[in-house]
Amino acid sequence: MYEKILVPLDGSGLAEVALPYAEQLARRLGSEIALIYVSESAEVPQHYIHRFYLQKIGEATKEGAGRTVGKSVAKAIKIEPTVLVGHPAEEIVDYADKEDISLIVMATHGRSGIRRWALGSVAEKVVRATRRPVALIRVKGARADVREKGAVNKVLVPLDGSKRGEAAIPYVEELASKLEAEVTLLQVVPPIYLTPDAEQFKWQESFRLSAEDYIKKAAAQFKRKGIAAKVELREVTMGTVAEEIIKLADEICVDLVAMSTRGRSDVGPWAFGSVADRVLRGGNTPILLVRPPGGSTE
Repeated sequence: MYEKILVPLDGSGLAEVALPYAEQLARRLGSEIALIYVSESAEVPQHYIHRFYLQKIGEATKEGAGRTVGKSVAKAIKIEPTVLVGHPAEEIVDYADKEDISLIVMATHGRSGIRRWALGSVAEKVVRATRRPVALIRVKGARADVREKGAVNKVLVPLDGSKRGEAAIPYVEELASKLEAEVTLLQVVPPIYLTPDAEQFKWQESFRLSAEDYIKKAAAQFKRKGIAAKVELREVTMGTVAEEIIKLADEICVDLVAMSTRGRSDVGPWAFGSVADRVLRGGNTPILLVRPPGGSTE
């Protein structure tokens, strides 16, 4: 499931914050890392400069891993550098499809001294255009102890009760199993209000019980696979679903929020894709976005 990890770089140190995360995942999951640089120039000298940069980054990544896990282990990590020419987002998406990339890992900020393209906007375009899972590492708040303490120890998985909203589950199962991470499953529901309408109150109570049963069954599936899993049922009061996800992620200090980019909630007419977008824009932790099979890229 994680055979090949793609890390797009733009020549800036900010964009390179994704590297320790990719290296940790590659080492623990047995993945190959593909480093790519998208240049606006097809000139040979520029091509060599960018390729040299990627080769040096690859060597530095292995050296950093070697200081933590030993040189022999770090040396086994396969890193392939590639320089492409064209528009960054388009080239990243096309390369991911052509090379059958399993996961794209990239920073959500950074600026290239060569093309001056904002990696944050590129990341957003990639998320919208690709059908591949994308892990976005926020430059602000990126952890410096990834190699020492691990990239992913706690994962938060928001669910909306739909099958399409469960797209991230297989990816989280693989991560949690290999990385021995703890998983918290979250479902956000509307609060129960006392109302003169007995039928309305009965519906509210029934929905909450159904949501609780659903999230517990989802957790049981993780536990049957030997994965530590907890459940959280939160109410939407004054805020939004996205705000509840962000709040819980901060409260329990997760390393990753993993969620579907499409799906429809039974808690009213909110598209799970728009919730993921709000969590991406307003959250404080890395986020893994997975598009359900057949999900639109429009």
